[in-house]
Amino acid sequence: MKGPGIFLAQFAGDEAPFNSLPAIGRWVADMGYKGVQIPTWDRRLFDLKLAAESDAYCDEVKGMLADLGLEVSELSTHMQGQLVAVHPAYDEMFDGGVPSAVRGNPKARQAWAVDQVLMGAKASRRMGLPASVTFSGALAWPYFYPYPQRPAGLVEEAFDELARRWRPILDAYEEAGVDLCYEVHPSEDLFDGATVEMFWDRVDHHPRACLLYDPSHFMLQQLDYLEYIDLYHERIRMFHVKDAEFRPTGRQGVYSGY
Repeated sequence: MKGPGIFLAQFAGDEAPFNSLPAIGRWVADMGYKGVQIPTWDRRLFDLKLAAESDAYCDEVKGMLADLGLEVSELSTHMQGQLVAVHPAYDEMFDGGVPSAVRGNPKARQAWAVDQVLMGAKASRRMGLPASVTFSGALAWPYFYPYPQRPAGLVEEAFDELARRWRPILDAYEEAGVDLCYEVHPSEDLFDGATVEMFWDRVDHHPRACLLYDPSHFMLQQLDYLEYIDLYHERIRMFHVKDAEFRPTGRQGVYSGY
């Protein structure tokens, strides 16, 4: 693929041309895009279950996009990956985007999310894609600020549990031959290089635990987004690009201004 790509998640909606893959594909192709990153949780655009089971469906999607001059760059399980690990403080907020059958039931919601991310591996393999993108979810994020003082071992145990939940998923991606790229992002437990390293240590530096690089998230954290590339370039498999600038005022800084 040569040319710019675009993540469709921010644009999907109920109104045309944003309510079907052919229509939104034509819309982005007319603007000069060559690749699309597809959100797999939005059935208006993509049927993840069918893609995980059917070569014919995957060929149909690729062929339709090829007719528009587009390729699929990656499949995204951002929303489902985030639900692999949800702190109870966020249960109500994260119930809105899941099937009604698992709402109000965190254990069932997590099992549904894990199954969705596993289908992402199978669908990516059928689509001939070498990598997929997701979020890590968050068990420790409510405690990211070091006051009130955290009980000893709280963050370590949260990361131990995060690794326990993701390790079998990473093994499934290894079996599928697909890299799983975590978008390092505030509100997720993997939000900077230090937290990524904590996670890697706990999954034995799993070869499929890779990264999506988005410097906008680092800019707003006042993190050196260029040195990050020097440190982690061997694991970066994809990237997002968008404008960001840090403009603190007397009323707002990193937290309320983000």
